[in-house]
Amino acid sequence: MNDRMRPDQRADLDSLVPRAPVGRRGFLMGTAGAGFAAAVAPTGPLLAQVVSTDTAGLTEGTVEIAVPGGRMPVYRAQPATGRALATVLVVHEAFGVHEHIRDVARRFAKAGYQALAPELFFRQGDASQYATVAEVFEKVISKVADHQVMADLDACAAWAAGEGGDGKRLGITGFCWGGRITWLYAGHQSKLKAGVAWYGRLTGPEDPMTPTQPYDAAESLFAPVLGLYGGDDPGIPLTTVEEMELRLSLGSPAAEASSIHVYPDAPHAFHADYRPSYRKAAAEDGWQRCLAWFARHGVAA
Repeated sequence: MNDRMRPDQRADLDSLVPRAPVGRRGFLMGTAGAGFAAAVAPTGPLLAQVVSTDTAGLTEGTVEIAVPGGRMPVYRAQPATGRALATVLVVHEAFGVHEHIRDVARRFAKAGYQALAPELFFRQGDASQYATVAEVFEKVISKVADHQVMADLDACAAWAAGEGGDGKRLGITGFCWGGRITWLYAGHQSKLKAGVAWYGRLTGPEDPMTPTQPYDAAESLFAPVLGLYGGDDPGIPLTTVEEMELRLSLGSPAAEASSIHVYPDAPHAFHADYRPSYRKAAAEDGWQRCLAWFARHGVAA
C-alpha cells in the first residue's frame, strides 16, 4: 500500500477491492470500450450474479456536455418516448463509469427516469494507465476537487432539462465515492429534490480538494437523503453512521427528513453485482427503497 495515501483513502481501499492490478482497459467509460472495472472484474462463476439490463425501449449512449476544461462524457439512458422525465444523476464509484454504472442508469430508465452518469474523472486522463488501485487514488481521485464535481453535476442537471428532463424533479444517487458526493450535492444544489447515498464515506481529513465532508453538510441539506450502509463495512464504522444520524436530526428540515438504513451483515459495495462483495437481498431491497424514496420526495417517474 502506498504510504503517501491518506488514512481514509487506505481504509476505503481495504473495504473496496482486493489487491489486483488495473488492466489497460476496464477503468473508464464505454467511449474507450471498457466493461467492468478491471481490478474487480467478475471471473468464472461470479458472472452469474451480474445484472444485465437490455436497451429495448430506451434512448441510451454517450453524450458530451460542455463544462469548464472540456467536454465531459456522460452516459445517458431514458425512455425512448416521453417528455419532462424525472432526472436522476448517477454518480460512479472510484472506478469511473464502467458497465455496472451504465447498467444502473438503464435500470432507472426502465423505471421511467432520465438517468445521467457523468465521467467525473475525465480531466485527470485515463486511469487505466496505472498499475494498481492505490495509484488510481493517488494519481486521479486526489486531484479531483469537490467544487469541480459540484459544477459538473450542475451542468448535467441543466443539460437534462433541455433534453427531455424535468428540472423540477431532480434526484441524485451515488455509490462509494459517489455516495459521499451525493451527500455533498444535497448540501449544494437548492433545486435538488432527493438523494440516495450508497455506502458513501461520511467523514475524513479536509484539504483544499475536499474541504467539506458529509458530516459538515449534514445540518444544512437542501434535499432529504436516504443513506444505505453495510453493518460489516470496515471502512465506514457504524459509529460514524450514528454520528451522522445525530447531526441530521439537528439540521434543516431536509436534514431531519433524511434517513439511514443499515444492512447488518452487508459489507461495503453490497450493490455492486460485478464484485464478490455483492449481496443480492440487500441490493434488491436497497433498490426498492431507492425508488420509493425518490417517489416520496418529488422525484416520481
